[in-house]
Amino acid sequence: MNLIDGKSLASSIRENVKRDIENTGIVARLGVLLVGDDPASHTYVSLKEKACADVGIETDIRRVPASMADEELLGIIEEWNGDEEVDAILIQLPLPDGHDADALIAAMDMRKDADGFHPDNADAILAGAGTLFPPVHESILRLIGATPVDLRSAGAVIIANSENFSDPLERLLKVAGCNVEVYGPNDLDPSVVKDADIIVVAVGKPKFLTRDLIKSNACVIDVGTNRLPDGKLVGDVDAENTSDIPGWLSPVPGGVGPMTVALLLKNVVTLAKRRRGISV
Repeated sequence: MNLIDGKSLASSIRENVKRDIENTGIVARLGVLLVGDDPASHTYVSLKEKACADVGIETDIRRVPASMADEELLGIIEEWNGDEEVDAILIQLPLPDGHDADALIAAMDMRKDADGFHPDNADAILAGAGTLFPPVHESILRLIGATPVDLRSAGAVIIANSENFSDPLERLLKVAGCNVEVYGPNDLDPSVVKDADIIVVAVGKPKFLTRDLIKSNACVIDVGTNRLPDGKLVGDVDAENTSDIPGWLSPVPGGVGPMTVALLLKNVVTLAKRRRGISV
């Protein structure tokens, strides 16, 4: 399969964000809440912190123990909500067991919601009225857009273990003109998946999507992030055994990951411009 170069696409977005900051002279600031000691979450936050520094976005990273009570976490969010110097807020997910992610997300000022996960923002997307999209979902649309697959007439399949992920993506793909089917990892209809022009897979299982489920000239977007025992990072697609199939694949690493970080930066600057009354 032809690999979709997410790194190059992300680099272009980051350059545009950096140029936007330089041209407007704004000082954008992002608050990031990182709870617990999950290695992957710490890696992602470090990447986001570095990316912000590279383009000129200031960060306030709060790395707190998993034992911190939700009341204290809500206090941090409320602090950022009321801080005029903080333009955007991000809660790194998933949270450790015992924390109410929905309540914490809902506590954010929706006008500072960098990930687009606040329930009011999510409802706007589902209603077709969203103006700021979750970076991971927008990255999927942009990666598909980098291929010859026409969204306006494509049959798409989403395979995911989270409705919070699949519902907004389903809506966005339908708005783009796709016919969409959504499955959990344990209830696939192989004949439907095999017939899909677009497959988006996000289940957290290495080699989950095998060659017998992918038709020729399909576009496969791999959102999975899995660390093998040898330390290698892989997605949910059996990339080694599908490489000879004609079509397009977003690789892991180098696909959705860098695009999601770049589009987060874009969202932060968009929120900062809105708060200052600058046209976006």
